[in-house]
Amino acid sequence: MNTIEAIKTRRIIKEFKPEPLEREKVMEWLEAASYAPNHRMTEPWEIKFVGPQTRAALRHKTDFGGAPVVLLLTSKGSDNPLEREENALATACFAQNFLLAAHSAGAGTFWSSLAASPQSRAILGIPDKDDVIGIFGVGYPAAEPPIKERTPIAQKVAELP
Repeated sequence: MNTIEAIKTRRIIKEFKPEPLEREKVMEWLEAASYAPNHRMTEPWEIKFVGPQTRAALRHKTDFGGAPVVLLLTSKGSDNPLEREENALATACFAQNFLLAAHSAGAGTFWSSLAASPQSRAILGIPDKDDVIGIFGVGYPAAEPPIKERTPIAQKVAELP
């Protein structure tokens, strides 16, 4: 699968097959994701595998679609507002790389903002200074949702004088 095909066919997966997903594969995708652009090579991302006890405490309404793996992705905070924003943006690039790496290998992902809530932050032990980028269910899709129509990019492009 080429890059453009991976970008255009990647979907949020809401239901996963029960088959396990090897940690080696997930680590390979995380390694690939670490090549995301990031200012001054700060590599501001932090990843945690969410175990069954913590996952149960989160009480996600669909239990992440039954995904065999759940990952938490946070970005290092900073007292400097510009650095904090740069960190969050770089970590979002990391997330996209991870989603594409998983998809290109036949896996799927579910990206949720659940971890950003105060209750979830407490369960997950996320320091106040850090930003939540997302919590991800990862596994093999039970079904692939259809492609949703997008606004033509020409409607989003403008020129500055």
